[in-house]
Amino acid sequence: MAESTATSVIIPAFNEAPVIGEVVTALKTAASWHEIIVVDDGSTDGTSARAREAGATVVTHPYNKGNGAAVKTGLRRASGNFILISDGDGQHAALDGARLVEMLGDYDLVVGARSGASQATTGRRIGNQILNRLATYLSGRPIPDLTSGLRAARREHLLEFIHLLPNGFSTPTTTTLSFIKAGYNVAFEPAEASAREGQSKIRLAQDGVKFLLILLRVITLFSPLRIFVPIAAIPFLLGTGYMTWTLLWYVRVTNSSVLLIVLGVIVFLIGLVSEQIAALRFERRR
Repeated sequence: MAESTATSVIIPAFNEAPVIGEVVTALKTAASWHEIIVVDDGSTDGTSARAREAGATVVTHPYNKGNGAAVKTGLRRASGNFILISDGDGQHAALDGARLVEMLGDYDLVVGARSGASQATTGRRIGNQILNRLATYLSGRPIPDLTSGLRAARREHLLEFIHLLPNGFSTPTTTTLSFIKAGYNVAFEPAEASAREGQSKIRLAQDGVKFLLILLRVITLFSPLRIFVPIAAIPFLLGTGYMTWTLLWYVRVTNSSVLLIVLGVIVFLIGLVSEQIAALRFERRR
């Protein structure tokens, strides 16, 4: 079991002055942490001052870089063996964070999985469900909450994937998929999320597309055939079906059917090469 005294808490925050002090105080009450680091991502509302008053170590960005950039800054600054990442908007319960850290003895990453009822608006819930199901297919592992901002992990493993983390809002997506595809032990522990203070920084349409692209990018890096096989199957099956139809009705094979079949084979072969490259990358890492 991981100890809270060996755990660094990282809180990325952007214009969270009304609530950041309460977040830090609640965490300090919940457990004896190695350190609590608030990364002020270019706030203009006094977030840094409120965090310092509550007893946190504050690292500031001179301008807004994004949630992921703040997490990376916190990881580089942290000195604990374990990391707890929590949002600075007051949605997550401090005791839930302490409970996730306790599970790190058996797991390398523990994600606080929110229930559907606790996830903001109906549109956000629907969007998250779509991402969760797509991620479940691509990763081959049930993922109940891909985008939760509450998670605990071993610092050495997070640093292993720090170069993959985007500067925007897709850090949870990237870390979850990276840990799963790398074969680390990942657990999803139920955790409730209360209504956040203020307005969410995530824009559903724009950031939803980014989440999807990053999801596909990470799976392509770790398990390319999960993407290439379905893409290759579409033209191959169309070409085969069209060829069969023309043979039965016209006793000939058209150029279109041959091109479709060849396209499917080429895409599949590209997927095989990508799979080998992914395997070689892991061999070199070990």
